[in-house]
Amino acid sequence: MSPTLRALPTNALDDDRDTAIVYCEANFGAGDGKTANGLVRHSERYEILTVIDSAQAGLDAGLLLDGVANGIPLSRDLADALEVAGGVPDWFIFGMAPATGLLSIHERSVVLEAIELGMNIVNGLHEFLNDDPVFAAASAASGVEILDVRRPRAKKDLRLFSGRIEEVTCPRIAVLGTDSAIGKRTTATILTKALNDHGLKAVMVGTGQTGLIQGARYGVALDAIPSQFCSGEMEAAIVEAFEGEDPDVIVIEGQGALSHPAYLTSTFILRGGRPDAVVLQHAPGRTRLGDFGDLPMPTPASEIELIETFAATRVIGLTINHENMTDAEVSAAITLYEAELGIPATDALTRPTGALVGMVLAAFPQLGEELAAGAR
Repeated sequence: MSPTLRALPTNALDDDRDTAIVYCEANFGAGDGKTANGLVRHSERYEILTVIDSAQAGLDAGLLLDGVANGIPLSRDLADALEVAGGVPDWFIFGMAPATGLLSIHERSVVLEAIELGMNIVNGLHEFLNDDPVFAAASAASGVEILDVRRPRAKKDLRLFSGRIEEVTCPRIAVLGTDSAIGKRTTATILTKALNDHGLKAVMVGTGQTGLIQGARYGVALDAIPSQFCSGEMEAAIVEAFEGEDPDVIVIEGQGALSHPAYLTSTFILRGGRPDAVVLQHAPGRTRLGDFGDLPMPTPASEIELIETFAATRVIGLTINHENMTDAEVSAAITLYEAELGIPATDALTRPTGALVGMVLAAFPQLGEELAAGAR
């Protein structure tokens, strides 16, 4: 039996959000569709009306992704999406994150059609559409905005590491993983919500385009920043969250994996963010790295050793991505890893969120003491 989903962060918020459709052709539910996947699970900024994926048109996005219907239908194409939406929405979101970071010829035509229909564009790719004369002219002619989410601030405004991270006195917890597209952002979002629901004030700092599109108030798309400034930009985002919110806990969204040969972002999260603790996300049912099928997955034990060797931090818990697993296999994996690693383990999507909160309170007992004393 597949795991039963529970307590997902909801897309159904009180709505003064802009409306949007999400493009995820042939990729919804897959690794390259992680932006669309994240948006149907949680979006503070946009009300998602439908997702375009012709291969799965007519299905419910939540039911397909997590086994729980959320009322967001999948559409065949842009025309079908407009019919489902009941008109032209405010935004067209490109919901895929291919390794190339570029639009295909067909995808360019779809985005241009959306512009001509009067939709603003959210683009999370490394290809900045505002710099493309064709897109710039089309958006000007239609009077719409193109939001290039990954575009960094001007080089003169980029921040170097300053050491101000030491002024952040609340616990900083990074959610890292053993691979890319493994659920780090989803777990970070659920952890942040669970801590807030428990009475602690937690704020999440985003580090990638999807978290920023979802509505993270603090963060930066680290993989678009010149490497010299990555630690400084990471530090600055955390300091801004601390000064702006006065939180009890800061949760930092992870990217890639420290051991991954293709992605370096975890190094800057650990160096610039200097987390006090790490929650590690792992997919026991995944034997090979997602975009690199010739490379085996690391074990949680090897990743923990690498993280704790590389940075002055500690891994306080393991969270499981249950892809390709039955519920019984998830339970067995939790038992196995807790015995093997000596840390608590859970599945953030299918197990009670109290397990996540328990990881944090066990690692930082002062938070529980402050709660008991009514400090918050």
